[in-house]
Amino acid sequence: TARLAGANPCPPMMLGVGVGGTFERVAELAKEALVVLRQGPHPDPYYDALERELTQRVNALGVGPQGFGGKTTALSVRIKAAPTHIAGLPVAVNVGCHVTRHASAIL
Repeated sequence: TARLAGANPCPPMMLGVGVGGTFERVAELAKEALVVLRQGPHPDPYYDALERELTQRVNALGVGPQGFGGKTTALSVRIKAAPTHIAGLPVAVNVGCHVTRHASAIL
């Protein structure tokens, strides 16, 4: 998905991944994963490791900022999961552009 998106989402991008639930719910999970503010690592060690691995693999594509090449194609990959039967494991990916990049500060 990130390779096909290339420079279109104005990288560095953020990726929300939904895993499990129903086909309809997985799209909601992917959107929630993309827009929910979560500081720090995923609370589940399995998903934390998977998020870091996927971020590294997306960055290894070399698309880079604005598609001009470089090491930072994705700022983060966030995963939200729901219970499901393994025989029908749905997965959805939501690609976020600059609109989903955010920061906050306390003055």
